[in-house]
Amino acid sequence: MKIIFVMKSFVCLAVLFIFLVAGCAHSPARTDSETQSGSASSTSKAKTTTETSADLSGTPASPGNKSANTDEYDDEMEEEGEATTIADPLEPFNRAMYHFNDKLYFWMLKPVAKGYGEVVPEKARISIKSFFSNLGFPIRFLSCLLQADFTGAATEAGRFSVNTLWGIGGLMDPAAGKELDLQKQDTDFGLTLASYGVGHGFYIVWPVLGPSSPRDSVDIAGVYFLDPASYITPWYYDAVTKSMKIVNNTSLSIGEYEALQKAAIDPYVAMRDAYIQYRLNKVKGKSGKTEKVKLQQPGKKEEKGK
Repeated sequence: MKIIFVMKSFVCLAVLFIFLVAGCAHSPARTDSETQSGSASSTSKAKTTTETSADLSGTPASPGNKSANTDEYDDEMEEEGEATTIADPLEPFNRAMYHFNDKLYFWMLKPVAKGYGEVVPEKARISIKSFFSNLGFPIRFLSCLLQADFTGAATEAGRFSVNTLWGIGGLMDPAAGKELDLQKQDTDFGLTLASYGVGHGFYIVWPVLGPSSPRDSVDIAGVYFLDPASYITPWYYDAVTKSMKIVNNTSLSIGEYEALQKAAIDPYVAMRDAYIQYRLNKVKGKSGKTEKVKLQQPGKKEEKGK
């Protein structure tokens, strides 16, 4: 069992290292920033729902409306500073994974989550979500330390202590009350790398896990090694625990993904735009730095010499 665990860990780290190196080495070429007006309007419509539930389901908050006039958008980007290019060189693979995840959601995850929601009261599901959030303390705490955010690390330590002792193992969140006001630090290892100047790299969609980038994929390894549930034996107990977390979170956000998809001309582009804007907002909210991107038009190659 230990040998299998070591081999899985080594393969996981090797794959993520390769993607991270490829992402850092990617040359940020200038591209035409043509955004479909349909996808822009769709993400704007879904903004109010996805922003309020981003922490519940992992669904990225949608970006605000961008001007349909590409030249005006480019001018705005140039006035604010250099823009980082997010390329989509794996678009055929990414689209295939997007459709796979889409079918997995509608054919399996959504029906199970709806049935689960019918049986388990909403307050109980919120408490379960809070419990799993409390278990994510090591990831947030270490991320704060690596970012030299000692205030955030102290806040996380205080939250974990209070919620574990007085919140019945994290089922409640008394630390966030008015008396203590210890708010959860919205950070991860992807944001830690961003704080050191590491760029997104390229866009990638992982099966089951969804939208990501080489930089943000590092968080997958972080969750694997620091999540206490990863060390539950035998392995299928861990699988059941994580599956329950996904189903519980999904039950609290049913309808948001559907709204984004229904309003979009190209749901793949809408989801990509939403994910990128979501991560940009998190980088800005954590570091105060504005990280800008230009999205490559689907099916359109980058122009050389720009």
